Amino acid sequence: MGVTSTVDLHRIVVLNPKGGCGKTTLATNLAGLYALRGPPPTLLDCDPQGFCLRWLEKRPPNRPKIHGYPGDTTPHAASNPLDPQGHPDSKVIIVDLPGGIPHKDLHAYTYEADSVLLPIMPSEIDIHSATTFIAELLLDAQLDPRDNKLAIVANRVRTRTKSFAMLMRFLTSLKIPMIATLRDSQAFVHAAAKGLAVCELPPSRVSDDVAGLDSIVHWLDRHRTVSEQRRQELIAKVAYRHAEARGFTGGDPARDWLEAEREVDKYLSRSF
Repeated sequence: MGVTSTVDLHRIVVLNPKGGCGKTTLATNLAGLYALRGPPPTLLDCDPQGFCLRWLEKRPPNRPKIHGYPGDTTPHAASNPLDPQGHPDSKVIIVDLPGGIPHKDLHAYTYEADSVLLPIMPSEIDIHSATTFIAELLLDAQLDPRDNKLAIVANRVRTRTKSFAMLMRFLTSLKIPMIATLRDSQAFVHAAAKGLAVCELPPSRVSDDVAGLDSIVHWLDRHRTVSEQRRQELIAKVAYRHAEARGFTGGDPARDWLEAEREVDKYLSRSF
């Protein structure tokens, strides 16, 4: 994998250790929206229950293409779990992780991701679970909020409720952006039953629901700019692949790094 495929591929990981928080709903609806924009995204279903792949099986053949694959969350895959599991045509990989990813594997999945989305429902149980998990992400997985890599999506929301007010108090106490609220809407249920995203239903029925998804994609697009930390990570990966290509024999590591730095900077200046 060269610098182009390393930089140009946007890996979006959807995760939450608690089941029933809407990870699959978020993943499939993002896939549908990116499919409409093109080129076809890849949907990586790491949940053993395979809900994303079942959704794809229902998808009408006349709808925009989405590539779907079962993901690998076994221990041997955790060292580099997202590379290279996307379809060659895809510029976006959306990863639906199951609940219960071991703490020791969190770093691998979040390190390889470009963006991490955490859906949270407005209930006391979900907020308590999210509080603990966010601490694990920041400490065990070493996610730095300043990198703008992690964002929260308030899911299945009814705005005029005490539970929503409780959720908003919790979210405002964090230094992590809450980028969208998705309504507790039957439109998501109806779309899922047909293998569709809500943005593929008649606009008059789903304008409020699509607005939430648009907010998420706007954040994802805006945060594709590459931080210095991410630039250094890309340079390290490209330099490693130069050494790997010659079987790790001979050569000069300093020269590999300088060549990788030129390649990455040339690509970034052209793309961003």
